Amino acid sequence: MAVLLGVRFVAELGMLACLGLAGWRLGDSWPTSLGVAVVLPLAGAVAWGRWVAPRASRRLSDPARLMLEVALFGATLVTVLLAEPARWLVVLVVAVCAAFLVSIPARRHEPGPVPPATGTGAALGTNGRD
Repeated sequence: MAVLLGVRFVAELGMLACLGLAGWRLGDSWPTSLGVAVVLPLAGAVAWGRWVAPRASRRLSDPARLMLEVALFGATLVTVLLAEPARWLVVLVVAVCAAFLVSIPARRHEPGPVPPATGTGAALGTNGRD
């Protein structure tokens, strides 16, 4: 199962890379390309970190989380195809989406969210003896 979790992590990073590369191709000037190449993967990372990541504080429960994951990878595929990509980028995004699909069974073995800290020093990050 560790291998599938590794494949899953690589697919997540690949999704962000594909969004950045597609964003660069979508701009009509270098400042626009740079802006889109930064904003697209940033938006994907924020959504993933907020609602999908194993230790996200607001992690969605299934099936909503799976639907969001599929939507993010699907949106990445569509974005790449709209960017009139080179063949290697199409191959990359298809490989990333395939890696995601292969790794779906590993979702059941991801660690859950970290429970909030409690106790005297929880707010300060201390053990209460300071």
